[in-house]
Amino acid sequence: MAMQTIISSAPATRNAESDIVVDDMRPFLRTYKCGRVERLAPDTFVPASEDPGATGVATRDVVIDPTAGVSVRLFLCVGAVATGKRLPLVVYFHGGAFCTGSAFSELFHRYAASLSVRAGALVVSVEYRLAPEHPIPAAYKDAWVALRWAASRSDPWLALHADPTRMFLAGESAGANIAHSMAARVAADGEDIRIDGMVLLQPFFWGTERLPAETDRHDGPVFSPEFVDTLWPFLTAGAAGNDDPRISPTAEQIASLPCRRVLVGVAAKDVVRDRGCRYAAWLRREVTLLEFKGNDHGFHLYRPGCASAVALMDRVAEFISGWAASVIADAETERLLARKGTNKTGRTAFADGPDNKVRDNPGLMGKSRL
Repeated sequence: MAMQTIISSAPATRNAESDIVVDDMRPFLRTYKCGRVERLAPDTFVPASEDPGATGVATRDVVIDPTAGVSVRLFLCVGAVATGKRLPLVVYFHGGAFCTGSAFSELFHRYAASLSVRAGALVVSVEYRLAPEHPIPAAYKDAWVALRWAASRSDPWLALHADPTRMFLAGESAGANIAHSMAARVAADGEDIRIDGMVLLQPFFWGTERLPAETDRHDGPVFSPEFVDTLWPFLTAGAAGNDDPRISPTAEQIASLPCRRVLVGVAAKDVVRDRGCRYAAWLRREVTLLEFKGNDHGFHLYRPGCASAVALMDRVAEFISGWAASVIADAETERLLARKGTNKTGRTAFADGPDNKVRDNPGLMGKSRL
């Protein structure tokens, strides 16, 4: 079942319509008139194993809803289990623009395993259905089923090892959008699900207006604003535009999220950078906003050994494991946050380089030039 989810659609019999492209959504996929979907970067399947081996992480797959195909991969850090303490529970939603990626792929398996070790956490990585075969809202429906399942702690690993008072929602890009949407639904539905915090890395939000980082781009971002404009209508099969509150949440919704603290990570060259900064400004709880200079969307996944990715993992692990630090805000963000009346927040800017040191200022609204 897992392998069926991540392998690209099977090629159809070649005919006159097989090579007619209907949607060219590079670098993610192309769709053809015959109905074929060609994913341009197929995921490499990684099997789960309860033998932790050299990684120190045991993994196991659980099918939650066979009909819809909702499943999860659990990552259990055996070293953390050996302490005898209950572990933070991280419900993780992978990125991939809602149309690529898998909890069972090498890329996201590697990240979730690393997160489990570094944070000493039990990670639940969610496998959700992808567009265009399953347009939005299929991903949200699957994520909700998985979140309720994780919160119930009905699985033996969760019952034995997870701390119900320390549950985090986490994700990057589309996964960060899903994490936000799950928290918003908990608030809207009055669900008895306790969320301690959220980790949103390069969150995929958009809208109908242009923010500064989305105009006059000369630094060659991975995704152009014009391309991002086309994504949401494609993902929803034309049912919604960029004014959809799922991709452009309101300040009121963001301010009402039912969690104690949030970490938002943005990349300076990322076209959606300002969306993440504004999101942090609209939150009404303890916020850590991290910006990584010289980096673009997904850098922590594709270059996990670079200094910025290592620094980001350090901060995410510290945030989840309970370590609290003062952070730094530059002048621009300080003014933005002050206007929005955010309670506790700050911003740390990171330069990519092996000699860079992360500096903290005891004043949450201090300034730094890195």
